[in-house]
Amino acid sequence: MTCGGYTPLFLEGDHPLPQDGIVIREIYGSYGYVTDGSQCGQLKSNPIQVKACSGNYSVYRLIKPTVSIPMPTYCAVVLSLPTYDPCNIYTTLNQSWRGINETGGNNCDGINWNGWYQLLYNGISVRMPESCVNRSRCGTDIALWLNEPHPQITDGIVTRGVCGNSGSSCCSYRSTPIRVKACPGNYYVYEFVSPIYCNAAYCADTSILETTVPNITVSTECQVNFTSNCGKDLFNQIGNITAQVLPPQVVSTYLSIVLTTQGQLLKVEALNSEELTTYGNTVVNITEKLVSTLVKPTDTTYSVNISLDDLVTQVFAVGPNANVKEIPPLNVNNSQLGIDLIQISENNHGSAAVAFMSYSKMANMLKPSFFNPTNNTVKTMMSTVVSATLPKTPNTQLSTPVNLTLQHITDVVPDSTLSCVYWNNTEWIVDGCELLQSNSSYSVCSCVHLSTFALIMEINPPPGDNSDPLMELLNTAAVAVGLFFLSLTLLTFALCRQNLRRNLTPLTNLCLSLFLAHLLFLLTQKFLQYIRANQTWCAVMAGVLHFLFLSAFVWMFIEAVMLFISVKNIMKIRSKQEEVLGWRCLTVIGYVIPLVVVGVSVGLYPDGYGSDQCWIKTDRDFVWSFLGPVCLILTLNFIIFITVIIILRAALSKLSSERSQIKQMRVLVFKTLIQIVILGGPWILGFFVDGSNVLAIVFLFLNSQQGTFIFLVHCALNYEVRQQYRKWLKTFCCYFRLRHKTEK
Repeated sequence: MTCGGYTPLFLEGDHPLPQDGIVIREIYGSYGYVTDGSQCGQLKSNPIQVKACSGNYSVYRLIKPTVSIPMPTYCAVVLSLPTYDPCNIYTTLNQSWRGINETGGNNCDGINWNGWYQLLYNGISVRMPESCVNRSRCGTDIALWLNEPHPQITDGIVTRGVCGNSGSSCCSYRSTPIRVKACPGNYYVYEFVSPIYCNAAYCADTSILETTVPNITVSTECQVNFTSNCGKDLFNQIGNITAQVLPPQVVSTYLSIVLTTQGQLLKVEALNSEELTTYGNTVVNITEKLVSTLVKPTDTTYSVNISLDDLVTQVFAVGPNANVKEIPPLNVNNSQLGIDLIQISENNHGSAAVAFMSYSKMANMLKPSFFNPTNNTVKTMMSTVVSATLPKTPNTQLSTPVNLTLQHITDVVPDSTLSCVYWNNTEWIVDGCELLQSNSSYSVCSCVHLSTFALIMEINPPPGDNSDPLMELLNTAAVAVGLFFLSLTLLTFALCRQNLRRNLTPLTNLCLSLFLAHLLFLLTQKFLQYIRANQTWCAVMAGVLHFLFLSAFVWMFIEAVMLFISVKNIMKIRSKQEEVLGWRCLTVIGYVIPLVVVGVSVGLYPDGYGSDQCWIKTDRDFVWSFLGPVCLILTLNFIIFITVIIILRAALSKLSSERSQIKQMRVLVFKTLIQIVILGGPWILGFFVDGSNVLAIVFLFLNSQQGTFIFLVHCALNYEVRQQYRKWLKTFCCYFRLRHKTEK
């Protein structure tokens, strides 16, 4: 006998939301005094229409109740919105007997509830069940559960019906509805009220804690041929893990799969900037999710560390009874995080956790070039990429900034600019972060928020490094001309091999090495922005260029030796060369030596290839793996060339005055002088360019035209070759004349 009548009427189910429009709800009533929950729905009246309106109120189209119900009246419940956010002010119920797996007991929730509550099970956040719970569970006789789904965060505070199982019907017991709110951090708070019967209690759904850990499977096709789709599938499998707490061993296994997938993606495809950021975000998000499962409830303090080849992480948690005034800084991979976790825990009912992660190879995806992309500076990653989060901590507001001490992974360049940056899903930015201090080894950054951080160095490009369209055009044209004459020389050597009285092995292989090196260099520079997007391809291109140019220099040295033998034995060039070295031995020398140099270089410093220009890096003087052999060969070639000049001078002094002999010797002297270009002499200019446009143009012209000079000396100025050219020209002319007459 409430609501001013004998039979109070109430809605079956929850009130609608504004977007639901007009809905129909069943009406039930209780007759007389209610002594048992089953009496709540013993009378059923006519359904009515309900609509939720903006402004947090509802309107009803009331109709006359069923005439058989004695003195029916529609009830009204006074609801008021709290003046505070329930997600920030609530009480935790950490009572294990509320779990749906707990049987027996006679607990009763008929108490004076006050405010909002969060359900915990052994310290882990859980929620009320949304499906029928058997009787005599949750430490009581009638286990109460929600008869509608939990709300989303955007729904705000909603009202949900509460049911209890009588044994024959899941919702035969209908208790007083309660209000529910979804909170950031994947938990819920409830405004519990006293049930209308005592032998009932609110349940905690522990089924989510019993979720089995799925096995991550890799298809046979992906094991044979790993593609980007394989990577996406693995990320999806791991991302779908719903367990809230996992053992460190399981987390380590999953993290290893994530990092291996990251490495495979960088190897199999040339990723553009958008793909790199997408995959980078995925790796960071999945890693943070997995690391959050390491956090488990504690009354005092709790710490766990995981160390993998490409990831080091540390988790530290404090509980309500933690007898510490401050926590020590977290250290991972020579990076340090200072954070006031105690103050954060005070804002979270005494409990909070922090996770600190260091990624060794994340810079391959979240590249330093993604910082200030419109700024024309050279950007270098100065630290490993680190992440800091507050897992399972609802209120993540920082009371004081955090300090990050980051170790430098490369030397600081004078007159450079260091920036403390964080990743905002698309680029590196500095908002909220500042550089406090820095020395030659470490930098200290201060940030007012947690995120993924790094230290980036910016260097203004030196004079001459700026893109010059005229120089680029000159470079393309000069290399193209050189490639044309190299291909023409190779074709001539292939067709005139029987007519030339010398060993063509050194020249042929020199032309072949120069042709491939210049062609690959030209293509690399033209498509640099696409190749540089994939660090693996960039490093491979640098290694191949290293091998081809070294091979060309070795063949220059062999050609210098052959020139020395030719000049010394002017009358016996061919036979003497064949006696000294055969083509098989020369081929082994010409390619094995550079291959050994490149192999040793890779073994000593695997990360030495793949600079911003897809060439050899200057770190740790690795560039001398190229400059060292080049300087040695140029020095030997210079000595040989001086010796040849001395021999020719002596030969000229012994010549008779016969004009034909003098003319022949002068041609030989001219060819020998041009050999200084063929043997790589102009490469010495590379040490003296240093911003001089004139020297840069001379260096570019002479070295790109090695093929042109080879064609001039060994084809255009060779009598046998010229005769062969005349023969081919006459043949072509006769062919076209005959064809012309035939057509007439």
